Amino acid sequence: MAPNDSAQTTEEAKDLAAGHRKAARYLVPVAVAGLAAATIGLVPALAASGDPDLPKISAQELIEKMAASETERFSGTVKISTDLGLPSFGGLADAVGGEDGEGSSAAPDARLTELATGTHTLRVAADGPDRQKVSILQDSSEYSLIHNGDEVWGYDSASNEAYHATDAGQRDGKDGTAPKDLPKDLPTTPKDLADEVLKAADDTTSITVGGTSQVAGRDAYKLVVKPKQTGSTVGSITVAVDAESGVPLKFTLTPSSGGKAVVDAGFTKVDFSKPAASTFDFTPPKGAKVTEADEKAHDKAQEKAPEELQGGLEDLGGLNVIGEGWTSIAKIEGPGGEAPADLKGGEGDVPAEAQQFLDALGDKVEGKFGTGTVFTTRLVNALMTEDGTVYVGAVTKDALVKAANEAK
Repeated sequence: MAPNDSAQTTEEAKDLAAGHRKAARYLVPVAVAGLAAATIGLVPALAASGDPDLPKISAQELIEKMAASETERFSGTVKISTDLGLPSFGGLADAVGGEDGEGSSAAPDARLTELATGTHTLRVAADGPDRQKVSILQDSSEYSLIHNGDEVWGYDSASNEAYHATDAGQRDGKDGTAPKDLPKDLPTTPKDLADEVLKAADDTTSITVGGTSQVAGRDAYKLVVKPKQTGSTVGSITVAVDAESGVPLKFTLTPSSGGKAVVDAGFTKVDFSKPAASTFDFTPPKGAKVTEADEKAHDKAQEKAPEELQGGLEDLGGLNVIGEGWTSIAKIEGPGGEAPADLKGGEGDVPAEAQQFLDALGDKVEGKFGTGTVFTTRLVNALMTEDGTVYVGAVTKDALVKAANEAK
């Protein structure tokens, strides 16, 4: 019997919003580092073995099922495939890593940006909010990031280098907050990705049930999320939700321009039993170079940063949001109407590899605002005007130009 595919009414959308907030509470913070959450995802190479026949369920009921799920323990294999239309990040990651001259190939920020492009296989495991592990498997080596209580370890077997950070005195033991050294902005499972989408959904969003599927040998419903607005680069997002546990098993984001998915994330194997405690144990191998996280260097870097950039983008004094929902555009400029110096670029301001990367993406445009360059991917686009003002969002080039024109 096919699931209900009816669109949500305005009143139902309000109910869904409550469900979205509730769904966010069960996010398992498996830790990896990289770019913004909107640009990186996990992907499975999953073969469907026929759509299972499941009882009818509405979108509201399916979201409530996800919210009611308390699954925080699992292990499995995930494939990562991301097609943003970007060149490889391998060289760029090497260029920007280790700014203090003491960079380690095992440091999260130096290694995991590679997940932004191409296809990768991962082993993942979690035992509640205090223990997670992610391993990127390569032909003859692997990189692992382990969070175990107050300890964070990164290990690169290819170079035999380890990265270590501690969180003593930083957590209260109740909210499951990851150590501050551990990047928390990057969704790393289909569950995390689904949470981010549902938290942002509102009356600009259509949410329906679009059939059933089988993922990693488990029956699942497909929750389909689509923008109601035009101008977004997002075509649709499909979340395969485990019919038994309510846990998202697969996440697929297709662009409005068509073609293959930008992000297609899910498990190829999954086990919801508690992983062995030894899964999260780590001792550096003999002869490994161990780099300790330098808190003082981190604080010094924060002091050097422009005041408007400290504390993250949300605290940027010159940040304004134009529009709403899926077509929201962030306008970024510094005090006095000028863009922050770090965003203006220019010769000598960024590594050569990074500059080549930006030049490869650039497309010159002009309008009432003057002239500028649009940097494009298949999902997130940005317009930098000649005065350094930046407009960025998951919107089309035309939408960025229109926003810049109307801002004048």
